[in-house]
Amino acid sequence: MLLIYTYDHVVINPNISIFSDQGQMNGMPDISFSDHNLLPIRDKILHGQRLDYADGCTLFHSTDLIGKARLADYIRRKRHGKTAYFVYNQHINYTNICKNHCLFCAFSREKEEQGAFTLSIEDVKAQLDQRAREPIREIHMVGGLNASLPFDYYIRLIETVKERRPDAAVKAFTAVEIDYFSEISGLSVSEVIVQLKQAGLSMMPGGGAEVLNQRVRQQLFPRKIGKERWLEIVKTVHENGLTSNATMLYGHIETIGERVDHLISLRNLQDETGGFSAFIPLAFHSENTKLSHLPRTTAFDDLTTIAVARLMLDNFDHIKGYWVMIGEPLAQLSLSFGADDLDGTIIEEKITHMAGARTAKGLSRDQMVNLIQSAGFEPVERDSFYHPIENVS
Repeated sequence: MLLIYTYDHVVINPNISIFSDQGQMNGMPDISFSDHNLLPIRDKILHGQRLDYADGCTLFHSTDLIGKARLADYIRRKRHGKTAYFVYNQHINYTNICKNHCLFCAFSREKEEQGAFTLSIEDVKAQLDQRAREPIREIHMVGGLNASLPFDYYIRLIETVKERRPDAAVKAFTAVEIDYFSEISGLSVSEVIVQLKQAGLSMMPGGGAEVLNQRVRQQLFPRKIGKERWLEIVKTVHENGLTSNATMLYGHIETIGERVDHLISLRNLQDETGGFSAFIPLAFHSENTKLSHLPRTTAFDDLTTIAVARLMLDNFDHIKGYWVMIGEPLAQLSLSFGADDLDGTIIEEKITHMAGARTAKGLSRDQMVNLIQSAGFEPVERDSFYHPIENVS
């Protein structure tokens, strides 16, 4: 695989196969490795067998980055060919006031703290109206747990978006927020979801899971819902006819085993409900957090995590290379490590940038197209449900 680095992006020569030309195995590419521990995993993949916990740990620990890329790219191309998706979307963060005080978060504030904000409904209208002439297909909304806001605020929030953007999907509220809405409203989780859906909620993002592990929760986010509650809420969301994404925040205090457990927990729930649309690995940014002593994730870890996710999550259709978290050049490269989606234009991302992200706060459609095309893939603009809007290759 030939990589050509330029000032602002990575070009991958699409004419050079990542597979060995030394033969075929049952009509499939014979993939070679520098790490022979990957050979049994290759055999499982080529025979359609599910990978287990030990396989996931082996993949994470292996230093054969290109070998992992070959396996993940094999699965990615079987599913999606050379297609790479993106969405024209807008992020709106309605408040950063939050009672959870997670140690990894640079976004949240106390009510009286400098930098705290809460958007009124009029503020939200103004943000939407600023982009009224743009062909936005998705409005992504998340925020903190703000005790000053009643449940009705969230209903009006969605209704406002649908009034201003009737053709856009509203992707809003994590499982953490849904749990909080149930608490402040006195409604069951299912009743909360029904009311939000009636107001216009289209689907949910995947945040709030962080790492589904009690040890990590106790150390980093003890006030936030735990593994079983997160899975229970997402299951209820799926049972009420809404799809969601799933995430994993990696690169802080979690172990490799805890990462693999997280992926298997998501895979098990997907077996049960089929309601996950995409998985998004989220690289931890420590700046301006109480974990600022921790280094940034490495490119090796970012690409490995995307590749392992593609291989372990055999029942997920889509894996994202989220450019906001890993940067545009690495997001391009992720398309050859199992990712088939770079997310979207974003327009103005706040949460990761408050933690020190140095990526752009938003990209234009043309920039998204260029990222994908210059990496040797075919850009397809999509809606929130992966229906193509326009093939722009």
